[in-house]
Order: sequence, then structure tokens, then C-alpha cells
Amino acid sequence: MPLDPQAQDLLTQMEAAGFPPLHELTAAQARDHVNALPLGTGPEVRQVEDLFIAVPDHSVPVRVYTPEGTGPFPALVWFHGGGWVVGNVPRADGVARHLCDGSGCVVVSVDYRLAPETKFPGPLEDCFAVTKWVAVNAAALNIDAARIAVGGDSAGGNLTAALTLMARDQGGPDLAYQLLVYPVTDMDFDTQSYLDNAEGYLLTRDTMIWFWDHYISEREDGRNPYASPLRADDLSGLPPALVITAEYDPLRDEGEAYAEKLKAYGVSTELSRYDGMVHGFFEMYGAVDRGVEALAHASRALKAALDA
Repeated sequence: MPLDPQAQDLLTQMEAAGFPPLHELTAAQARDHVNALPLGTGPEVRQVEDLFIAVPDHSVPVRVYTPEGTGPFPALVWFHGGGWVVGNVPRADGVARHLCDGSGCVVVSVDYRLAPETKFPGPLEDCFAVTKWVAVNAAALNIDAARIAVGGDSAGGNLTAALTLMARDQGGPDLAYQLLVYPVTDMDFDTQSYLDNAEGYLLTRDTMIWFWDHYISEREDGRNPYASPLRADDLSGLPPALVITAEYDPLRDEGEAYAEKLKAYGVSTELSRYDGMVHGFFEMYGAVDRGVEALAHASRALKAALDA
């Protein structure tokens, strides 16, 4: 279908504002530009708390959102997007609040280390360490350890998919669900969606190449299933999934291929393509109605999967 008019309006506004392509900037400049973009707001939740989780050699900041109610609650460990290079917990605040309020989950939003200062697999190791910490400390967080989900958008979706593989391979923690929002699943820049949507739809092919070049140390790293989960030989034994994709997104085909591969390995998987949408629309809920719809969809799916 045609590009959604509300998404087109946003793209037009960004072009008029002279927003530079990220791949023409340094990582520090890209962060400054992204952090200057206006933030959407989210609903009030019962409690928001910032913590630091100790892992080997450093600590990982997290923000914990607790919904109304008495608990113990299901949980969602959330990993923000940004190509492993930009993004942070404050910028993910609105999404985290919506998911907390809509799903009834305690949401633990993770400020994993960014590339290129921390290359693969460092960001993934941060996410895995925090997820293990949540499972071990579930009672203190008023969380039901049997109802822990993981999720993320874009690069956060990549970290989510890789983390479920890592948890399976290392014997835990047990995860009940995974939410993958237009995830990066493969280092392949020649899919049809990359070719069709290489320019003009916010996320470009050149920017994705730039992101990958910052994330990995050498090309061989991109073939590692923990970097490119679509390349995993076996996807059996992974948690049920919701995979959300966008029509006008270079990452569309790899997200949908991953959903189909999950299904082929017997993993209960819902795939939902949002036609007319561009990459990032999940965070555009303040201006794009289908972003609101996708957040509600994700919240319903979490609630249905995790309700005791």
C-alpha cells in the first residue's frame, strides 16, 4: 500500500529540518542528533526506579517500571533500538511506560553499552547478564520468575533474538516470550526489502552498513548466530514470539524470514507486517496512529502470553 500519510509527514518534516544521515556522522555526533529529537511521553505507572546492575568489570544502568496492582507481576526485559550505536533508556521511556501500562508487566529497560566503544558481543553480554539478574532477583522485584519475557526494537530486537539463543544454549534463564519489533536478524544488505527501501524511508541501507561496521570487529563476526540469529542452525526450544515488521523498512525481509524460520522449528510465532509504515514507527506513537496500534498489539500479546 502507499506510504502512510502520517509517516510521510514526519519524513517531510525531518527533511525540512535538515536532519543529517547518520552514516555521515561520527558515533558521538549521531548520538547528539538523535538525543535532540523530541520524545514521546507515556502513561503514568505506579513506580519508576533507576538501578545499576553489577556485572563483571562494570555495571549496567536499568530503569524498572512497575504497574498498578499487587503482583507478583510478569516481566518484560526491554532492549532499546538504535543500531547498537545510539539510543538509551531515557529515549525508550515512553515505549517502556506504554508496555508496562498496557501489558501489566514490570518492565526492566536496559542501558547496555554501545558500539563502537563496546563491540560485539559486549552489548549482548550486558543484556544477558541483566536478564539473568532479573530471574535471580525476581522475588525482590515482585516478579514471577516463571513469566519473564524479553523484547526490543531494531537492534534491540537483534539482541532479544540472540539472547534467547544464548539462554537456550547456556541452560537458562527460562524465558516465556519474545517480542521482536522490526528486528535486525542478519548481516545481509541485498534482500529485496533492502533494495526496495534503500533510501527515503528514514532508515537507509548505508546507515545499516554503518551500524554494522560499528558493531562488529571483523566481517566474520556478522556470520555468528549471536550477531545474525537468522544464521542459527537450529531455532528449536526458543520462547513463543511476536514479530512486528514495517512495509517500507530495509529490515522487513529478514524479520519476516526469522519469523518463518521460528515457525519451521516449531516455535509458536505471530508475524504482523504493518503496511504503509517505516522503520521506527513503534516509537512514533505521538504522531503516527499505527504506532499506537502496534504498542497496543504488543501489550495485548504480552498480556495473553504471560497471564497466569
